[in-house]
Amino acid sequence: MNKIFDPYRRKYVAATPEEEVRQWFCSFLTKEKNYPMVAIANECTININGLSQRCDTIVYKQGNPVMLVEYKAPSVKISQDVINQALRYNSKLHVPYIVLCNGNQIFCIKIDYSNLSSNFLSDIPNFEEL
Repeated sequence: MNKIFDPYRRKYVAATPEEEVRQWFCSFLTKEKNYPMVAIANECTININGLSQRCDTIVYKQGNPVMLVEYKAPSVKISQDVINQALRYNSKLHVPYIVLCNGNQIFCIKIDYSNLSSNFLSDIPNFEEL
């Protein structure tokens, strides 16, 4: 099996199509959107209702989770099931930004907890905007 180096986890991982999307997107965040590498955590385990779940990427700012990113392989359409998966993880994290990415499509959702509303953004915010 081919492997690629994940500089965020500091180890070699299987070069799956989903992993290639993750590496591309994390690189985009650091190079284009000024996200510090130390703010990006890949393959984070969280506990939901007694079950261990693994989030693809969590972005932290000042020690708090601010963005959840769910990746799929390019062949997998971003569907309601993918949104539901991210929302299930967010039931634990309560981040203001959820990103869904398959390499072909990127959706960024901003959640306003005070107004119980959400909207799709046209772009990924820069780190300073989080």
